[in-house]
Amino acid sequence: MQFSESWLRSFVNPPVSTAELSHLLTMAGLEVEEERPAAPPFSKIVVAEIKSIEKHPDADKLRICQVDAGTGELLQIVCGAPNAAAGIRIPCALVGAELPPGEDGKPFRIKLGKLRGVASHGMLCSARELGLSQDHAGLMLLPGDAPVGEDIRKYLELDDTVFVIKLTPDKGHCLSLLGIAREVAAITGAPLNLQAIAAADVSSDEKLPVRVEAADLCGRFSGRVIRGLDARAPTPQWMKSRLERAGQRSISALVDISNYVMLELGRPSHVFDLAKISGGLVVRWAKAGEELKLLNGSTVSLDESVGVIADAHGIESLAGIMGGDSTAVSLDTTDVYVECAFWWPDSIRGRARRYNFSTDAGHRFERGVDATTTAEHLERLTQLLLDICGTDATRVGPVDDHVIALPERKPVRMRVARAARILGVEVPAERCAQVFAQLGFSFTESDGVFEVTPPGPRFDIEIEEDLIEEVARIVGYENIPVRPPVALQRMRATPETRRPTHALRRALAALGYVETVNYAFVEEAWERDFAGNADPIRLVNPIASQMSVMRSSLLGSLVSVLRYNLNRRAERVAVFELGRVFLRDAAVADGLSSVAGIAQPLRVGGLVYGPSAPEQWGVAKRPADFFDVKADVEALCAGAGAVGFERAEHVALHPGRSARVLLDGVAVGFIGELHPKLQQAYELPVAPVVFELDVEALRAQPLPKASIPPRFQPVRRDLAIVVDQAVSAGSALDCMRATVAKEGFSELVRELALFDEYRGKGLLLNEKSLAFRIVLQDNSGTLRDEQIESVVARIVAGLEAGIGARLRA
Repeated sequence: MQFSESWLRSFVNPPVSTAELSHLLTMAGLEVEEERPAAPPFSKIVVAEIKSIEKHPDADKLRICQVDAGTGELLQIVCGAPNAAAGIRIPCALVGAELPPGEDGKPFRIKLGKLRGVASHGMLCSARELGLSQDHAGLMLLPGDAPVGEDIRKYLELDDTVFVIKLTPDKGHCLSLLGIAREVAAITGAPLNLQAIAAADVSSDEKLPVRVEAADLCGRFSGRVIRGLDARAPTPQWMKSRLERAGQRSISALVDISNYVMLELGRPSHVFDLAKISGGLVVRWAKAGEELKLLNGSTVSLDESVGVIADAHGIESLAGIMGGDSTAVSLDTTDVYVECAFWWPDSIRGRARRYNFSTDAGHRFERGVDATTTAEHLERLTQLLLDICGTDATRVGPVDDHVIALPERKPVRMRVARAARILGVEVPAERCAQVFAQLGFSFTESDGVFEVTPPGPRFDIEIEEDLIEEVARIVGYENIPVRPPVALQRMRATPETRRPTHALRRALAALGYVETVNYAFVEEAWERDFAGNADPIRLVNPIASQMSVMRSSLLGSLVSVLRYNLNRRAERVAVFELGRVFLRDAAVADGLSSVAGIAQPLRVGGLVYGPSAPEQWGVAKRPADFFDVKADVEALCAGAGAVGFERAEHVALHPGRSARVLLDGVAVGFIGELHPKLQQAYELPVAPVVFELDVEALRAQPLPKASIPPRFQPVRRDLAIVVDQAVSAGSALDCMRATVAKEGFSELVRELALFDEYRGKGLLLNEKSLAFRIVLQDNSGTLRDEQIESVVARIVAGLEAGIGARLRA
């Protein structure tokens, strides 16, 4: 919310300085984000009138003006502005004047000079040259009654301050000067100066037929017909100044008046061109397939969840958000229909964002606007329309007020004792009553319990804590002493059988990976390339066109990080991300942290590119490969269960260099080298090795078990077998483990590991040799040869039966 201090002080003028006012607003919860002067510094610039004008003898674009600047004699000033004309009043910089600083930061001083041989005693100024706006199309035109010779700073009230307030969503009642003025009056005790709004003299009995069909969309609809207005009437300078300092651009008198009332009273309204309305108006929900061309030029497709105002020919505006182009007022408009309504916040909330824009009206209505003042604010609109655009032919119709369903403002209880506990300081009941009276709340009090009925604009007062907050704000947060909490606090129990997610981060960081954090919004092409997802979850209102869908895999983000680093000449990249992905799942219901139909599991993904280790003299340089990253995945999964890998294909991975990751036989992710086609598409010199795992599966962590240190030496036996080349080493190990468990050797066999693979001489073309290390150890005694041979023999028998292996000769 942006406004000028002078406008605020026209409502309430407390005896405090600008800095003190800023501090008081901030301490009341209306954080002043910025305060700046309404105009940059300049001097010796006055109101002047061009008396006569003639062409410059030596320049086609220059003209010689005789200017009355109130100095007692006419000044000759050479000007090149295209709108310079006799009789207009404009700002004039006298000789010796200083204009606002330029790009070099130094003020520009006006001196007596010559332009193409003609003396010029000053300078006629545009709004841009005075730093008041970016308009540089011509001279800044002032009203015809502007007093010649008066200092322009005084005439335009430029010695003013612009406040920019950062409002929280619950402060919708402060989206107007009246709302902020009420806050200032409550804080400072200064009287509120409210201008009386007199009812307009009705000179016509004409009404526009209006029918409200959706009570859950519109609770009250007030309107009136006004004929015979002059839309070409200029907007008064005082209104222009207030609008510009509030961040609004002056457009035309009809539009400016509507915007002014919105900023002044917090009531968005709409002015229809009456001649463009066919029949009457109907307030209803839209129908699927209907379209509307808006004032901003865009055409939107509607559905049953969007409210509209329609006439006999079609839809005329988006209810509470933006008017339609077909009934927009113009400079040729003479007859209007003015509307003020109460739209239910739930019927407006989120609708504008669905169409990729936001409006001041929607911003206010979705937070709640007073339903009791539509007719009163319509009278204020009428008053300004008649004062500025009225003519002798103007005819005003009666207020047509349709009250359908107003919000019920239920009383809210507040216990003084409860307020003391929450705030940490006692606030007497008398002070609480004073606060509520200052805020304009109606209330009753009995035995330290207040029953408070919120006023119309205060949609944020619903529970006891809301009233306690109001007491704290008005008493002043700085007046509440800081005291340590006295409640007993206990640490939450941390289950030992579940690793925290941060432990996974630490484990990957210890393996040499660097964490990255990326947006969950990604390019649609990433979903197709890295997840094979042809129907991703789309965003209704993406923050950028290339971030239009929700990711279902972390790979796209990791490859993007890799490309970013490669573009900066990085040679080795090892990164990981731990974050959520988003999958369609009809079984998911709405909840505090869930959205119906969308699963949001946590995943951890990693990527390694470049050398397996930083370059050094002690280790030969080689690229990181599948087995390097496989070792990292095994280390990450350690303790969560038995880790296994089985050959599998993935849309983003090399068909012969990818695998599924298993924990206790259950698939929890994948690992592999990036597919060659993606390597080429994303312009990667070498394919990185990537993995992605389910975090929930990795968090399992069995409790440690105590065991007696072994007293007897272990025994190692090496076992070389011949198998078909299609048999993986992992399946051989699984077969050996199954045999050990089946035969009851789990206490004796301490380790089973592959240490060699051979293909070549002595074997058939479709065969390979796998060599395993078997470590046996018994805590009760020294193993005998017959025991050892028996265990090895049964393992060999299991391999023969399970995978068709034979001992290598």
